Amino acid sequence: MGRASPLLLVLLVLGFFFATYNLLTMFIHNKSINLCKLGEDGSGMFDPVIGMPEDVKSRGSNLRYHVALTATDAPYSKWQCRIMYYWYKKMRNMPGSDMGGFTRVLHSGAPDNLMDEMPTMVVDPLPGGLDRGYIVLSRPWAFVQWFEKATIEEEYILMAEPDHVFVNPLPNLAHGDYPAGFPFFYIKPAENEKIVRKFYPAEKGPVTNVDPIANSPVIIKKSLLEKIAPTWMNVSLKMNDDPETDKAFGWVLEMYAYAVASALHDVKHILRKDFMLQPPWDLEIGRKFIIHYTYGCDYNMKGELTYGNIGEWRFDKRSYLRGPPPRNLSLPPPGVPESVVRLVKMVNEATDHIPNWYTE
Repeated sequence: MGRASPLLLVLLVLGFFFATYNLLTMFIHNKSINLCKLGEDGSGMFDPVIGMPEDVKSRGSNLRYHVALTATDAPYSKWQCRIMYYWYKKMRNMPGSDMGGFTRVLHSGAPDNLMDEMPTMVVDPLPGGLDRGYIVLSRPWAFVQWFEKATIEEEYILMAEPDHVFVNPLPNLAHGDYPAGFPFFYIKPAENEKIVRKFYPAEKGPVTNVDPIANSPVIIKKSLLEKIAPTWMNVSLKMNDDPETDKAFGWVLEMYAYAVASALHDVKHILRKDFMLQPPWDLEIGRKFIIHYTYGCDYNMKGELTYGNIGEWRFDKRSYLRGPPPRNLSLPPPGVPESVVRLVKMVNEATDHIPNWYTE
């Protein structure tokens, strides 16, 4: 072959450069998309606050979320709502928070004595007998009604519960059409495939499409939740009406129903273990955002956990079914984990500042 001309060599070099550049650009772009969906370790854990592009990371009004707290008018529910709302107000305007408005969605069918204390919308419970005594079945029905009645300015919704306390300012953990949810260790769709398949047919895909989550805590686009809520309601009722499913899922049935309803709408959640901590099992708070005090905290005076047995020192929300806990609860003994100590201190601060605390 003859010697190539200098011009041809220059063109070949430039062509090779641009081809390599485009290939690398496509690789990096595709990798970044996959990381957004899966997380760097492939686990599904993705931190949108760190990983968002800079133009999305800036906290514009479109990132604000509305806090929707579903509740009943039972004394047990009301005192928890009051504490939750107190900490919402403290955290709402702190740096790092994307909290917007707040609504207690009261699914008891009638106003109660907290209407002037916190923004509340009254909706109806399920018609008599439909819940079969499982009162949380009214929760998806409450969201359906709320969307029909309310004007919600924010683009996103945080579904919250009365026994949530905001321990750090909570940013919008969702990422576009990917809601953020907390992975519960006891929500195991794959291990319950036989039952899940009754409501999530094989043609929709593998059971692993059903996320190990509940409806709360979840931050989700309002438009997505409007689509999911009616399906969530119908799946909940069908599950509750099926003896095998009702027996298998028990008190977490409505949680499974939300997970299945989301999968039926092809909605995948970003799984955020830092979304929430649950004393006494989670020991440190760190950068987590919500304390969920669903479990009883029982300790002896040496600071040793006595779970399953009433401790010499205890805090358990179920001790206060008929009315609020007293102000100035005693602090745990030395050696009790930070999460429990902080929870009691936060309850004490709230009850100390909420007027007319002992009003039921």
